[in-house]
Amino acid sequence: MLIEIKNLNKDYVMGEVSVPALIDINLNIEQNEYVSIMGPSGSGKSTLMNILGCLDTPTSGSFRFRDVDVSTLNDDALSAMRNKEIGFIFQNFNLLPKVNAIQNVEMPLIYAGIKADERKKRAIEALDRVGLTDRMHHKPSELSGGQRQRVAIARALVSKPGILLADEPTGALDSKTGVDIMRLFDELHAEGNTIILITHEHEIANYAHRSIFIKDGSIYWDKMNENTSENKR
Repeated sequence: MLIEIKNLNKDYVMGEVSVPALIDINLNIEQNEYVSIMGPSGSGKSTLMNILGCLDTPTSGSFRFRDVDVSTLNDDALSAMRNKEIGFIFQNFNLLPKVNAIQNVEMPLIYAGIKADERKKRAIEALDRVGLTDRMHHKPSELSGGQRQRVAIARALVSKPGILLADEPTGALDSKTGVDIMRLFDELHAEGNTIILITHEHEIANYAHRSIFIKDGSIYWDKMNENTSENKR
């Protein structure tokens, strides 16, 4: 099992009041699953994403990643797990504006202590994988929105993580470019990558093979999608 969550709760303290964000979450995700997590604003999906990304910890319950109890890890171990196991893809790309695509993609490898020659080689391979061979020396300001997101995806791939965790990856893109990015996710999943997609759009969620809907901090439903992107082509 890649991810195993049991009876997980997350509360936030606001003044003297404890506000529940997640309530009794039970969730398993296998290697090479393609899962979307949906829900309205304030539903708890962002909190769950932060926990899955090892950016936050539960108030109670358990979260195991590759059979490791994440709650037992100190800050350094959590940081190492994030860098090695989780490739983050954000709505607004989060690219460094003053460096080119290769240097942006190299960043996780710098934190991992990979030598310069190997970093550059792996960054070029990742950019080639997302179809940006001819734009890898360009800075973000010289790229379109779709190209910037491809750089962000290459950066997520370069460490060969256990999970690609994508937060509204088409939110800053026009609809045609968004479809192109989702087709790229289809290809990455077919190659063996585990993808967890956070979205509020049903059309985007349907690209995943399984959808989870969160409402008021609880899992409202968890089902396999009949209308995946393969059926929509």
